[in-house]
Amino acid sequence: AGWSDRLRMANELVILNVYDMYWINEYTSSLGIGVFHSGIEVYGREFAYGGHPYPFSGIFEISPGDSTELGDTFKFKEAIVMGSTDFTEDDVERIVEELGKEYKGNAYHLMHKNCNHFSSAISEILCGKEIPRWVNRLAHFSSCIPFLQSCLPKEWLTPAALQTSVSQELQDGLGEGEDAAASTSASASNSRSTLPTSGHHTKL
Repeated sequence: AGWSDRLRMANELVILNVYDMYWINEYTSSLGIGVFHSGIEVYGREFAYGGHPYPFSGIFEISPGDSTELGDTFKFKEAIVMGSTDFTEDDVERIVEELGKEYKGNAYHLMHKNCNHFSSAISEILCGKEIPRWVNRLAHFSSCIPFLQSCLPKEWLTPAALQTSVSQELQDGLGEGEDAAASTSASASNSRSTLPTSGHHTKL
């Protein structure tokens, strides 16, 4: 039974979900560049990466293939089966948490560390395959970057689902800070307490 369970787990598909930034691709397609967002789906959950100004994880989770959770400028393009993994769902959560230390929101870079770099990194860990190069072709066209940076909407860098999770993270951090301040003032009423910054918290 244990062996058959192991075989069943080994068949857990790893899927790359690619989203079209449909309005900007009308302009960039003539340059041979497509601007795509991507995420990795496994165990019925999709993980992706985006930028924000804070030193905690920029990795976030959405319902697989649901472009409405990303924002109005996204349109689901296609799903690509990358392979299968024998990591358990708990393993995947630990991998995502560990990757979050590298893929922090304030480490996001259009060319060197974007959503597609993350998708490729986690795909390689889960099933040993990098994502197709065309998905991240934007990163290879440095001469077009100034134009693209001025045209890309902030939703590409920080999708709606990530904005929501960042707001929650900051709210949780503020609540913890208030609790800490209250206990500090209670134990030492004459000393001045300070709130810890949200940067000390790690986001899944």
